[in-house]
Amino acid sequence: MNASTRKHPTGLPFLFLSEMWERFGYYLMIGIFTLYLKDVKDGYGMTESEASDLYGTFIAFVFLTPFLGGLLADRIFGYRKSIIAGGILMGIGYCLMAVPGINYLYIAMFLVIMGNGFFKPNISTLLGALYTKPEFKARKDAGYNIFYMGINVGAFICNFFGAAMENWLGWSYAFLTAGIGMFIGIIVFLLGNKHYKDVDVLKPAKQGDMSTVKIFGFILLPSIIFGLIGYYWPMMVSKLIGHPVRPLVGSNSTDAFLFGCIPVVLFYGSLFFRAKTEEKKPIGAMLIIFAVVVAFWAVFKQNGSTLNNWADKFQDREIPAAIVPTCNVLYLSKTITTELDTFPKYDAQFRVTKDENGKVVQEITHHPYLKNLPKEKWPKEGEKLYVFSTSLFQSVNPGWVILLTPLVVAFFAFLGRRGREPSTPIKIAWGVVITALSTLVMVAAVKVCGNGAVKASAWWFIMSYGVITIGELFLSPMGLSLVSKLSPPRITSLMMGGWFLATSIGNKLSGVLSSLWDSYEDKANFFWVNFALLTVAALVIILMLRWLNKVFKEYSA
Repeated sequence: MNASTRKHPTGLPFLFLSEMWERFGYYLMIGIFTLYLKDVKDGYGMTESEASDLYGTFIAFVFLTPFLGGLLADRIFGYRKSIIAGGILMGIGYCLMAVPGINYLYIAMFLVIMGNGFFKPNISTLLGALYTKPEFKARKDAGYNIFYMGINVGAFICNFFGAAMENWLGWSYAFLTAGIGMFIGIIVFLLGNKHYKDVDVLKPAKQGDMSTVKIFGFILLPSIIFGLIGYYWPMMVSKLIGHPVRPLVGSNSTDAFLFGCIPVVLFYGSLFFRAKTEEKKPIGAMLIIFAVVVAFWAVFKQNGSTLNNWADKFQDREIPAAIVPTCNVLYLSKTITTELDTFPKYDAQFRVTKDENGKVVQEITHHPYLKNLPKEKWPKEGEKLYVFSTSLFQSVNPGWVILLTPLVVAFFAFLGRRGREPSTPIKIAWGVVITALSTLVMVAAVKVCGNGAVKASAWWFIMSYGVITIGELFLSPMGLSLVSKLSPPRITSLMMGGWFLATSIGNKLSGVLSSLWDSYEDKANFFWVNFALLTVAALVIILMLRWLNKVFKEYSA
């Protein structure tokens, strides 16, 4: 079949499958990450606050490095080399997570952060480059829709494999499975190498662009210095004044990240003040959108922390007896008994502690899952209770994306044919409002289950994600579209980096919010805080909507 008769480039299936397997590894790892950190028996025995803080820092840096990875690929390494190197780093990182030891964990996280920085932006850019050929330009949006489905197919199926390996063989084998998935993705990418070789072209800095050296010197280096100040200032001040000083926001790592963002935020602010008159409006509009989406990601990215914790401890995960045999065969269930040492221990309050003589002073008497389960439903001594693995509920969001994407696309197409399709800023505003409504579903869930006195139905969790997924589909792709249309050509890559920066800050704040979970006696108040945060963000964009629509209409034509 020649190029003139093909609907899509021959490289598309290879990139689709590469991205599918890469997301398979990433979301498998994310689905079990906080559960592993909190497991007292086989993990690191962290508290909810400690695990959430580390999770937030991790995913914040995961979304911060694509800006640098994309820049280096554009100007120095090329897309294919960057994608291969990034995939290998991530694969090694996932496998290293299987090795016990906190230092190995930190090294593994660093490898994943760096690997994602090289992989994530460049495989998307390479796909776009395939559609620059005249015969494929008209099908570019469809190509990205197919590619986006690859992300969510990988994110959906991975948790079933992760649950099976964790239940059957343990955490280490689940992380190894993530690494194997990543390496499969690289092999698929290499098999299709010849199909995208001709579009892998370096893009050196042009007149008006900020040089790579200046970006590193004026952004990266100051960020590192500020980050170190943020991490160590409590210790230095404590020594000076003679008594302990607490970090400003939760932990040293949070202060380090937020301090490190200061030079980058100031840099993006300076772009507005130094811009030409005709560029100020579009840059200003994008900066407003960036500020709004921080709140969205701060709530949305609690899927791997707060909502994972909810599914683990507050949600009814019991498997009906009729399907237990099937789940046993597939190793998708977790077996719970009331015996002391035959179950994983996730909750810090159920730790075994010993005194200075080695004598046990507090024992685990029952599994945390049984804490808010009626006693009549408890298994008898030695009996088994079958429940769905917590990580399986991480497949709810990608499952909804797969189901709802065609409906949302068809809905906007329907409105478009009648000349009533809302503008991109209006879609983003609706995305924030709809996401806010999803937190109210969880408020209702807390009320129905008596603030965790009894197990909540899984349908509350599922419906909350159904609502938040609609918000995601209204906001996330629209934000990327807005940046690509409004950015002055000379700083498009920098403004796309601003989108990733906003995502990164939001991810970190998701960890900060999640770390407060235990401090709320009434869990409904925690979700009300999330609702308030999104309401403020929605009000900001709604008040600016008329101006944003005017700017978008003027500069995106």
